[in-house]
Amino acid sequence: MFRLLVINPGSTSTKVAVYEDEQPLFVETWRHSSQEIGAFEHILDQYDFRLQTVLDLLQARQIPLASLSAVVGRGGLLRPIPSGTYRVNDRMVAELRNRNKEREHASNLGAPLAFEIANRVGVPAFIVDPVCVDEFDDVARVSGLPEIERKSLSHALNLKAVARRAAQDLGRPYAEVNLVVAHLGGGISVTAHRRGRMVDVNQALDGTGPFAPERAGGLPVGDVVRMCFGVAPYEGLNLTYEQMFRKLAGQGGLVAHLGTNNAIEVERRIAAGDEHARLIYQAMAYQIAKEIGAMATVLKGQVDAIVITGGVAHSEMLLGWIRERVAWIAPVLVYPGEDEMLALAQGALRVLRGEEEAKEY
Repeated sequence: MFRLLVINPGSTSTKVAVYEDEQPLFVETWRHSSQEIGAFEHILDQYDFRLQTVLDLLQARQIPLASLSAVVGRGGLLRPIPSGTYRVNDRMVAELRNRNKEREHASNLGAPLAFEIANRVGVPAFIVDPVCVDEFDDVARVSGLPEIERKSLSHALNLKAVARRAAQDLGRPYAEVNLVVAHLGGGISVTAHRRGRMVDVNQALDGTGPFAPERAGGLPVGDVVRMCFGVAPYEGLNLTYEQMFRKLAGQGGLVAHLGTNNAIEVERRIAAGDEHARLIYQAMAYQIAKEIGAMATVLKGQVDAIVITGGVAHSEMLLGWIRERVAWIAPVLVYPGEDEMLALAQGALRVLRGEEEAKEY
């Protein structure tokens, strides 16, 4: 039996879990107040604070560090890498500690925290399927401008875990199936999986594809340029780079149209007769379905299943609209929510059990 500590830093929380094999001893989310987080200018400055949070939780749960077999952290914004479980090394930690305004994200703390705790007791530290997983075919990288390359940024951890689960439910190895997998959360990733490789994605952070609860998704590029420069019909906006980026990622999608990122609230408004809320929510489903269709063409129509996951996959209203448009392509399998902590633990277990080799960064 292997005992694993799992650490998943979020923007306003630190999730900590301890598993014995796949069974959780505890899974806890420590919420950080805006005052606590606001005391730090940069995410990397939170390192000691987050470390103490993890250590305090372990002490409260009476989990000795010496009892751990390995420590697993959420992977951060590293350079593009293939899918898999990676052993945390000095090079990875140094890269994540290199402050870069363009790549600041709370997940960047996951590997350094895991590395620190693992080193204290002489056990391995791992990350699993970070957001930068890149298994694109070369043809998928090309955009209409040579200066701009299409990038693979996605909810890779949950997408890969759910793809493996769907393949198992289909009674076939993940390496032998073709799937279109959509993660519906604050951002939306729609991906094509061809025989164990995630070969295309809409780039969920600030790329194309459907708008999401908090993301603008694909927009008419000319209008984006005119908005950036305050050209008609967007005179007088005078937005800074940071303000414009927040409109695309954080203040776009449902937030921009309806003032909320909460699908339950949107459905409540629709039930109360809000036709504008219905139109916007239906448009999001329409765009998700359209992107699923696009990914089916990547797989040349040879799709064994369409797989839908993420927090918004709990919405039967949204799923109904999506199914209406895509069920003709392939069976639709739904796995609501996301279990990132278990997915991290399972990635480490595959290595510890000798089912796959840990990759070196």
